[in-house]
Amino acid sequence: MTRPSTPLLDTIREPADLRRLPEEQLPQIAAELREEMIDAVSVTGGHLGAGLGVVELTVALHHVFDTPNDRLIWDVGHQCYPHKILTGRRERMRTLRQGGGLSGFTNRAESEYDPFGAGHSSTSISAGLGMAVARDLGGGQRNVVCVIGDGAMSAGMAYEAMNNAGAMDSRLIVILNDNDMSIAPPVGAMSAYLARLLSGRTYRSLRETAKQLAGNLPKFFGRQAARAEEFARGFWTGGTLFEELGFYYVGPIDGHNLSHLLPILRNVRDAETGPVLVHVVTQKGKGYPPAEASADKYHGVQRFDVATGAQKKVASNAPSFTRVFAESLIEEARHDNKIVAINAAMPAGTGLDLFGAAFPARCFDVGIAEQHAVTFAAGLATEGYKPFCAIYSTFLQRAYDQIVHDVAIQRLPVRFAIDRAGLVGADGATHVGAFDVPMLATLPGMVVMAAADEAELMHMVATAAAYDEGPIAFRYPRGEGVGVERPVRGTPLEIGRGRVVREGSKIALLSLGTRLAACLSAAEQLAGFGLSTTVADARFAKPIDRDLVLRLAREHEVLVVVEEGAVGGFGSHVLTLLAEAGALDRGLKIRTLALPDRFIEQDSPSSQMHEAGLDAEGIVRGVFTALGREEEAALPLLRG
Repeated sequence: MTRPSTPLLDTIREPADLRRLPEEQLPQIAAELREEMIDAVSVTGGHLGAGLGVVELTVALHHVFDTPNDRLIWDVGHQCYPHKILTGRRERMRTLRQGGGLSGFTNRAESEYDPFGAGHSSTSISAGLGMAVARDLGGGQRNVVCVIGDGAMSAGMAYEAMNNAGAMDSRLIVILNDNDMSIAPPVGAMSAYLARLLSGRTYRSLRETAKQLAGNLPKFFGRQAARAEEFARGFWTGGTLFEELGFYYVGPIDGHNLSHLLPILRNVRDAETGPVLVHVVTQKGKGYPPAEASADKYHGVQRFDVATGAQKKVASNAPSFTRVFAESLIEEARHDNKIVAINAAMPAGTGLDLFGAAFPARCFDVGIAEQHAVTFAAGLATEGYKPFCAIYSTFLQRAYDQIVHDVAIQRLPVRFAIDRAGLVGADGATHVGAFDVPMLATLPGMVVMAAADEAELMHMVATAAAYDEGPIAFRYPRGEGVGVERPVRGTPLEIGRGRVVREGSKIALLSLGTRLAACLSAAEQLAGFGLSTTVADARFAKPIDRDLVLRLAREHEVLVVVEEGAVGGFGSHVLTLLAEAGALDRGLKIRTLALPDRFIEQDSPSSQMHEAGLDAEGIVRGVFTALGREEEAALPLLRG
């Protein structure tokens, strides 16, 4: 095909423009869309491979369905970049994941073409079913289409939604984007032909006739006839599981072949049946050789050179907290063969790919199934093993009931390694690890730690390995460490005991976690104002070091508690302790600095920390505010 002088993509401002194009021009749109996406993500970084894999599918969906009236829901949103380009956001794509720019996920506030926002997986079918039922209640006719990946289908929530949808028989279209699990037989002309046949009106009518005939036969023969029909479809299509859940299964089909996709999508659009599942097979990273050759298909990338695919790495003088955790756990596991590790579809993200390489028989990836991961760990703990359940803070939220019911109530020694605690930069509000301390520190018998630096993280891994009296958790942030000297192996800490790292007399700063470095910087600034400042590292959110907190309250005029977590966390527990001890009656000036009571959107980590008031400047301002010296409270802002 000869490329037109003016790119076709330049003529697309919204999907309605795409729907006016003849089918023969859609492959060219797909080619230009892929190039545009690669160029945009090379500037900003982001999720590349998943979007490259659904370019043709995105074009087909917006060509066939009347979006935004028809609802199109992208599960997780990793694959939504081509969708954003086609829905009026092309000019802003190079602001992706930047402060004030486009979200890396679908976002209801961003576009009418994003009917549901998602940064966590496996929610699309549930949300789509809700929209479909709302349509039915209102007497509407719109289509509801959910696009879910094979990885997201490993989560129980997807099957809960499918089971419910099948029972309700509401008209819903689910696109299963199969790009990794190879759950399909080879895709080719025969499977495409069968998919068109099975999705067409003639076969559906014949099938309904066969069902009615089977229903009118004597019970035994009717049951056998129904089983025969089901077996025949399952033999040819592999869709028996989905059929059992009440979905009409179509596929598998080649997700990169528009001549296959378009007629099948039209068939399911025009069908009057209940829920339909279309099984589409795609290749992650499709059309960009460096992504196709990558082990993770360029799932998440830094800025990169388009010609070579080389990612632009940021120079670092310190290892990441994630790597320190992984290496520390490996060291502990060398000394204790009862240590096992569990992750929920994030082996590289949690560092457990390193542990798995060292101890393959003792490392378990359970898929996108955080609830199962926690209870699985609980089962291991009942048999004397020492499970370390490594999960991002934002994803641990999904397993809270299991933490309470299956771990805490039974006082089982499950170790929770909570990665990405606190603010997370470009991933934005959906991935902020704000709620782990408030969630966990309320539970009876739970020990909660927060590492201030790499060495402290090593000590906390050792502490968790040695602790067997009940559940224990330790949190650490995304990104590189502080750069402190590290021991060869961590040393177990005394449970519930903090430390003083700088002595002063007038101001006390009590830090939980990695805000310790900002507290030390703030102490230096306060010294310039003649304010002698003590800095303490709490180490434990629970149990609180009672003696340390009361000593700080007794010996200082001002106590400021600093944590990178939600309101209701460590600072609230400190206030409760001081109130019960009567320390607040003695005129102590106290402030708690935590994340503000709102969701903080994507930005650079330093900008997010400044917005939250948790950098050194914000801590100094908090001290002056507590002292009632409002003019001086503004000075750090003026100097910034």
